[in-house]
Amino acid sequence: MAKKKPVKSPDPAKSKSSAGASSSPMDVDLLEQIVKLMSANDLNTVDLRDGGKRVILRRGAVAGPAVQYAMSPAPVMSAPASSAGAPSGPAAPAADDDAGLVPIKSEMVGTFYASPKPGAKAFVNIGSAVVKDESDVCILEAMKTFNTMKSSVTGTIAKVLVQDGQSVQFDQPLFLVKPA
Repeated sequence: MAKKKPVKSPDPAKSKSSAGASSSPMDVDLLEQIVKLMSANDLNTVDLRDGGKRVILRRGAVAGPAVQYAMSPAPVMSAPASSAGAPSGPAAPAADDDAGLVPIKSEMVGTFYASPKPGAKAFVNIGSAVVKDESDVCILEAMKTFNTMKSSVTGTIAKVLVQDGQSVQFDQPLFLVKPA
């Protein structure tokens, strides 16, 4: 009987794990299977919800100590100047316009918010002066945690590259700043 108890004990646990996998997105075995499917099918985001619980799996850059399944994020900047069939004239001035501008990049994967709360004035707009490590530029939300991001450069905001509520990747340029 001692041999049957160890054999029976893992089997019910395995059955509960399998049952939990079908009923809750918080099951580690289920998450591992989804990550394998994401990789095999070239998916970059899977959003699982179970009541008040939510898990978002993204293949992109890894931010901080949190476990994330990452590859490389898609570029956010404009397309290459010499793409097939596209005139090269308009793309060249855009590159010249950005010359000398320094990006403020996302510190994490999350959702970009331009203002402290919906309907409020944005932290910064084009023409706003920012001071390195002092000026708030946006809020990045990840897993219901709202993090106020400070400017990484002193100067004037020249371009805002993302929209309010947009998902962003780690190290993705959010703003272009004309350094002071």
